[in-house]
Amino acid sequence: MANISILGTGNMGQAIGGLVAKGGHTVQQLNTSNADQPVTGDIVILAVPHAALTDIVATRREQLTGKVVVDITNPVDFATFDDLTVPADGSAAAELARELPGSKVVKAFNTNFAGTLATGSVGTETTAVLIAGDDADAKAAVADVVTAAGLRAVDAGSLKRARELEALAFLQISLAAGEKLSWTGGFAAVA
Repeated sequence: MANISILGTGNMGQAIGGLVAKGGHTVQQLNTSNADQPVTGDIVILAVPHAALTDIVATRREQLTGKVVVDITNPVDFATFDDLTVPADGSAAAELARELPGSKVVKAFNTNFAGTLATGSVGTETTAVLIAGDDADAKAAVADVVTAAGLRAVDAGSLKRARELEALAFLQISLAAGEKLSWTGGFAAVA
């Protein structure tokens, strides 16, 4: 079983923490009030808003070296819901990977809402977690966490695909914010 640290205790952090525990893994859940506590997991899931990544990198860079770092963030301009806050040819995950060259950055969970992670389904379909990254072992480790919890892991390709995952999440978030899609719903991946 894996030892997993989750930075963030909001809806997504709690939902992912539940999945990790359901899969039989060890969970360390940290929030801003215990920022001085070191991460202990081999996999570190950043279940925080995109804007918090700068501070996490500044304060925890050394702790994240050598670890699988899972970026679940979506760089959405939440003031307008009109655009992403990263260049069109980039992604939050790519920026994070440049800031953490000693870590294995993986993009995952960003296209899921907390409700679909908690229930394990999107409508009648099993929740699928799309995973992108450049390190095959890191992606496999994240996929193992996902499948151990009874969800479906889908390899979405290299970390370059994170920009499409972030765009897909942006569309889903925009639809939910516009009340065209439920926050407990989402997109399903059907094989």
